[in-house]
Amino acid sequence: MGVFYLFAGVNHFLSPDFYMQIMPPYLGAHRELVELSGVAEFALGLVALVLALRVPRIRRWTAWGIIALLIAVFPANLHVALHNVAVGGASEGLGVLNWVRLPLQLVLIGWAWIYTRADELGAGVRSSPSRSIS
Repeated sequence: MGVFYLFAGVNHFLSPDFYMQIMPPYLGAHRELVELSGVAEFALGLVALVLALRVPRIRRWTAWGIIALLIAVFPANLHVALHNVAVGGASEGLGVLNWVRLPLQLVLIGWAWIYTRADELGAGVRSSPSRSIS
């Protein structure tokens, strides 16, 4: 998961125009929001790779940060779907494929949510009597 967000964050700075195109017009400061979300994705990805592997509490907070980020960028994905926004130099949007991003956001939120509970779930497995080693 960390690698995914690390690369996504870097991509905000390598291809900012792509992200600028999907920004809803009702939001201001488009470039700043693209950069902010890029920094957030990069930082969360880096923390997930470096610290969260070793520190359960940080793992939980990192996962909650990723969930918050995914909720924050949802309006851009909804805007693309509702208005069939063309991105990446395309002459028109992807139509129904734009709608695929919306449930994908839920999958990504679910993936992060697992890490908010990983220690609890793992503790239950480790303390299970049927799992004990004699």
